[in-house]
Amino acid sequence: MSNMIQAARAQVQELVQAAYGRASAAGVLPAGAQIEAGVEIPKDLSHGDYASSFAMAGARQLHMAPRAIAQAIADHLELEGSYFSRAEIAGPGFLNFTLGPRWYGEVLSAVEAEGADYGSGSGGGGQKVMVEFVSANPTGPMHMGNARGGVLGDTLANVLKRDGCDAWKEFYVNDAGNQIDKFARSIFARCMQLTLGEENCAFPEDGYHGDDIRELARGFLEQAGDSWPGSGASEGAWLTAMAEYGLSVNIPKMKADLKKYGIEYDEWFFESALHNSGFVAQTVELLTQRGWTYEKDGALWLNTTRLLKEKYLREGKSREQVEKLDLKDDVLRRANGFYTYFAADIAYHRNKFEVRGFDRVINIWGADHHGHVARLQAALDGLGLDGSGRLVIVLMQLVNLLQDGKPVRMSKRSGKAIALHDLLDEISVDAARYFFNSRTSSSPLDFDLDLAVRQDSENPVYYVQYAHARICSLTARLAQEGEAVPGAGEIDAALLDAPEERALIKSLAQYPEEIHLAARDYDPSRINRYLAALAGDFHRFYNAHHIKGEEAGLLRARLKLADTVRAVLANGLGLLGVSAPEKM
Repeated sequence: MSNMIQAARAQVQELVQAAYGRASAAGVLPAGAQIEAGVEIPKDLSHGDYASSFAMAGARQLHMAPRAIAQAIADHLELEGSYFSRAEIAGPGFLNFTLGPRWYGEVLSAVEAEGADYGSGSGGGGQKVMVEFVSANPTGPMHMGNARGGVLGDTLANVLKRDGCDAWKEFYVNDAGNQIDKFARSIFARCMQLTLGEENCAFPEDGYHGDDIRELARGFLEQAGDSWPGSGASEGAWLTAMAEYGLSVNIPKMKADLKKYGIEYDEWFFESALHNSGFVAQTVELLTQRGWTYEKDGALWLNTTRLLKEKYLREGKSREQVEKLDLKDDVLRRANGFYTYFAADIAYHRNKFEVRGFDRVINIWGADHHGHVARLQAALDGLGLDGSGRLVIVLMQLVNLLQDGKPVRMSKRSGKAIALHDLLDEISVDAARYFFNSRTSSSPLDFDLDLAVRQDSENPVYYVQYAHARICSLTARLAQEGEAVPGAGEIDAALLDAPEERALIKSLAQYPEEIHLAARDYDPSRINRYLAALAGDFHRFYNAHHIKGEEAGLLRARLKLADTVRAVLANGLGLLGVSAPEKM
């Protein structure tokens, strides 16, 4: 797929090298030098669109002043048929190249030819990459943190796929362990209270206190009917049944909430499958065979301290620095024989790499999991799976929900953290997805509810969507007058020579680069910033120049430019999972 930014950069290299070859053949420059020179995009457009540092880079090898080398190159440049209209010498010897009509025309042609695939690249090299995100405990409703992690993970997977990765989206269901036992005991306590009265049955202090547990208890009692509590079943049997019932209600709710939010996974992977298959026990045994575990107080421990020391030394920390770190070991199997969550997590990631063959795994975690990152990577290193190199953890900062300029902390339904379904009752899915992806994951996010529902240019999602709708209205009006959007090959791109027009086409050309950088840096918020900038460039162009009423050639060229912007806006909004409305 095309990347016209990189194509122009590469052509500068080719033109300069060809000019050097001609200059050396003419005896103006010494022959045979291997000069590696950079090509940059100047911030100041008066310095051209691309600048080559060939003359400065070659001064030592050629034993000449950079300005003299630059002059020799400029004298032997052949720009005819290239993307560039002229080249000039500046400063100590930069060769500044200015783009010509051919390049601008080919940008429009590339968007047209590639359609929905425009922006695709090969940076991912076909790597099989898993993005695991949200993975909320199925013991209660999803909250604001899950809302941010959901759109971040979903959009990142979309971006990685567009950049050439074989991307996979996964939700890890923690349906085993202590939190499920606590979940079952909380339902059991509420069932007892509903049956015998709250004053006669204590509720566990560490239980789940939300109203959703009461609702689950009522539903379970309705299902159990007369068999509760006098069927003779043991408390353990009731707890198992309550856990199964609670999960059977909560997991479909989670799937429904996420589907409403525009997220569908390739797989929902259950932690219980790892335990039931013996994979957790097998993984711990492998760590033992490799000498990374020891027994103490009846429990089996992972020597995390030694694993981390080796990891940090490999990464370049000094031995003195490593010895000063406060490192601790981790329990893998408790004295009662139960495996810890950490043991299951190691097994789960072993499954990702060893069993399912993912080349790279990306987890979206809350910032409070920071201390767990290196420990998990080190444990995978201990299994020979290169966790330090192949496991990427994207840490996500908190969301501050604001209304009337003040923090919003309470949910209408539960009185606790804002639930995802409550949020989506207040604002559109488009606004939620756009706002939650509007900052890098490492930055806290202020989510202004009042701004999210405003229908003006202050609302960033409205601003971008309005640009798309504005173009749709324009093309529809002109179509009624018999002016259809022409093909890229049917216009004269040389007519699009105003600064606003050229800035707009450069913005269109930047899209593939933004997708690649978003994938490289695990930062899908780049797409939000790009779309806002593209919409701004379009509004400036549209406010400065007429389309309707211009002479035929210019009208058609500008109409094609506007429609190309529409296509790229829709493309980018689609990556974000946000709609591109035709009317607003």
